[in-house]
Amino acid sequence: MNSFEDFKLNKQLNNAVVELGFDKPTPIQEKAFPVINSGKDMVGIAQTGTGKTVAYLLPVLNGLKFSKQLNPRVLILVPTRELVLQVVENIEQLTTYMNIRALGVYGGTNINTQKQAVAQGTDILVATPGRLYDLAVSGVLQLNGIKKLVIDEVDIMLDLGFRPQIINIFDLLKERRQNIMFSATMTSEIDTIIDEFFVLPDKVSIAISGTPLDNIEQQCYPVKNFFTKINLLSYLLTDRNEYSKVLVFVSSKKKADKVFETIEEEYGEEACIIHSNKSQNYRIRSVQQFDDGKNRILIATDVMARGLDLEKITHVINFDTPDFPENYMHRIGRTGRAEQPGETILFYTEKEAQSKDAIEKLMLLEIPVIDFPEDVVISNELLPEERTVVGEVKNPHRNLVKEVRGPAFHEKKLKNTKTNQGGSYLRKGKKYKKPQTRGDKIFNQRNKKK
Repeated sequence: MNSFEDFKLNKQLNNAVVELGFDKPTPIQEKAFPVINSGKDMVGIAQTGTGKTVAYLLPVLNGLKFSKQLNPRVLILVPTRELVLQVVENIEQLTTYMNIRALGVYGGTNINTQKQAVAQGTDILVATPGRLYDLAVSGVLQLNGIKKLVIDEVDIMLDLGFRPQIINIFDLLKERRQNIMFSATMTSEIDTIIDEFFVLPDKVSIAISGTPLDNIEQQCYPVKNFFTKINLLSYLLTDRNEYSKVLVFVSSKKKADKVFETIEEEYGEEACIIHSNKSQNYRIRSVQQFDDGKNRILIATDVMARGLDLEKITHVINFDTPDFPENYMHRIGRTGRAEQPGETILFYTEKEAQSKDAIEKLMLLEIPVIDFPEDVVISNELLPEERTVVGEVKNPHRNLVKEVRGPAFHEKKLKNTKTNQGGSYLRKGKKYKKPQTRGDKIFNQRNKKK
């Protein structure tokens, strides 16, 4: 297809697509639209950054008519709060000329406020699994009107341990519905869910998870340790024209905070951070300011940045090499979106070299190694986890032969040689008498009177 006109969208939806400046559909959008539009179950496998959200929103919205019912008709499950907000925003943009209601619910905020919003009624509900299940169990949310179920980024949901909630949600839905699932990877867990709940789904696959995007230039630096990585990152960020919008991935929340504190000293308000320990308002503000260009540096963990569609990121810097090669693909997919050019840089230490090799094996591509800049200071300071653990020094004077010790130097006292003989009644040969019944008592009393 050369344009969205071939989709034969309804007039209102087509006007919104034109206004948003969409030129032509991406491969996943082109292949997914007719399947979803037909009402069949579908499993979509495509790399991140290929337009998966619009791929399912267009056909879903195209067949959605005006209704006054309170219960939602379309349910969209996503793994993070940020993705909930992003999908709701995309729906609002596409329904500018349509009378369609969309609502997002997620954890970390007041559930009573969300209960009130749900009670007002909605057509499309976008939710994280945990909060959705809480609302459904409370009785305020009825899911028996769901006609279409979309599960986006299902692989990361399973990684985060959402499988029990997803299974419970399936049990709350009516059997007759359309199931749509999108993922960047396929696992045995996903196959199990498909076999159990999907009905003869069509599988639409655009590219395997290890296929690198052609429009992304990759390179890597061998780095000695964490603090040398800090120095290298700070050095690269000094070029504000080249590194005008940079997403920095760090492996853990603790390390992300440490990187942010160091970078903030030098770059001040140019940097922001996002991870699950930050408050919801702080995270929303960080993403918004980075997307709007107010901050040019965003430091993030893998889970928080998964699926976020951020505009025109020039560089993705992998401060830490991910343990799982698929995560590297998700990271670099944040740049070079919609076929725009992008650049990625990987920092790796000697301990991380094995993980780097696994990434290259998955991609069937060797990442070019760049010479370490001479102007960057190589630090000798180490984190506790980077330090070599020193074992106990062998003591030549220690007697390793187990000594056989004799009896104690005194005999037991007489009182300690006694054994437990029970109470005095046992020692005297006494026994318990059989307790009298009420009948025995009456019999005895009568005999006394005689």
